[in-house]
Amino acid sequence: MKMLNKEFWEQKYGKGDTGWDIGCISTPLKEYIDQLTDKDLKILIPGVGNAYELLYLVEKGFHNVFVIDIARQPLDRIKKRMPDFPENQILEGNFFDLALNNFDLILEQTFFCALNPGLRTAYVKKMKQLLKPNGKLAGLLFNFPLTEAGPPFGGSITEYNSLFKAYFKIKTLETARNSIKPRADRELFFIFESK
Repeated sequence: MKMLNKEFWEQKYGKGDTGWDIGCISTPLKEYIDQLTDKDLKILIPGVGNAYELLYLVEKGFHNVFVIDIARQPLDRIKKRMPDFPENQILEGNFFDLALNNFDLILEQTFFCALNPGLRTAYVKKMKQLLKPNGKLAGLLFNFPLTEAGPPFGGSITEYNSLFKAYFKIKTLETARNSIKPRADRELFFIFESK
């Protein structure tokens, strides 16, 4: 298993080896954000990368958005592209060390699948800890067999149900109907609500 640490991700960004980057916000997340009406929601985007979700949220009037990434390069790009965005809402570090909490919503976009699969239970517990009661974790998870060849690492509806059900109400977990073509039938759109 590769060491998926800060150096690994800095190297990926340094070489431009960012195959997960589709160049824009994914349609399922865009449509999910489009139906949110409370612009004061406290939102977290872990593993923010090139921040298409952040750009879209800010464009739509959301202001209480926090991002975290273990790699500095994408965060530096956010600061350049969005010089007026509050610097204290751009966090560099390990997601599992994040002390902020009370989020209303956490958006998942190619973060879970980039983690060592041995961290999946820790991910679920950390998400529960970061969210307010009834807070939501929403986004996309990959739906293809889990192998050691990742990242990205896959998974299945059965696995995700058993992983999350102790801490979350499974509101939605279904094949995304509006994925980009290369990911069609390989993504699950989900909304999990913190118990």
